[in-house]
Amino acid sequence: MKDVIAGLFGFGMAINACLFVPQALRLWKTRDAKGISIVSFAGFNALQFVGALHGYFQGDYALMIGMIATLATCGSITLLAMRFSHPSRQAAPE
Repeated sequence: MKDVIAGLFGFGMAINACLFVPQALRLWKTRDAKGISIVSFAGFNALQFVGALHGYFQGDYALMIGMIATLATCGSITLLAMRFSHPSRQAAPE
């Protein structure tokens, strides 16, 4: 039973990481960060980083790998939002 739960947990972590991909793709495609809270995503990144460290120190490598994958996908949103919300990227007023 422990192996089944570990497998489900790993699958859930992969799904969690994949949930950020559509938003990252939208940001890349539109190059517009309107409606994206950089502070919220930075907070998510901090939690994922701490979760990865916790997994490492507890020897829970499924947690660590899942958190690193989620950090990568969520982090891409944070970086893209920072890039595309910069004032020099905004359209000039008409």
